[in-house]
Amino acid sequence: MSADAPPPYPGNEKGYGPPPPAAGYPPPGGYPPPQAGYPPPQPGYPPAQAGYPPPPQQGYPPAQGGPPAQNTTVVVTQPPVTLVQTFQAIPVRTCCPHCRAEIVTATRFENGTFSWVVCFILCIIGCVLGCCLIPFCVEGCQDVIHTCPNCHQHIARWSRM
Repeated sequence: MSADAPPPYPGNEKGYGPPPPAAGYPPPGGYPPPQAGYPPPQPGYPPAQAGYPPPPQQGYPPAQGGPPAQNTTVVVTQPPVTLVQTFQAIPVRTCCPHCRAEIVTATRFENGTFSWVVCFILCIIGCVLGCCLIPFCVEGCQDVIHTCPNCHQHIARWSRM
């Protein structure tokens, strides 16, 4: 790269610096501020207003020619919320569907499909002399029945299979 000076701008005697302002652009200091009454009012147009217009009216205009307005109350009913309750081998806090009381369920154990399957497997293995009856005595192999302690109605059954 050479150390020569850049080429001169057209129309500048020295050749350096910004180009001269072109015709139609503002002078270097900018335009002077407008005078009072600028621009002059045009015939046929309303005079200019200072500030913003007032905000629009809120609501509806009053009804004309009808009976006087009455206050009405609108009641909106919500659909009932259904919660899915999971019942397992332990008591559960819930609302009884029969007596509508907030309760902790009472649990009891009954023989179910899982007890019979384990008994059958023990018979196949060779535990025929009474050991195959153990699943009917172990709560871990039985189904759980949840009941209401107030009204003693059946609420749910949790099966192990």
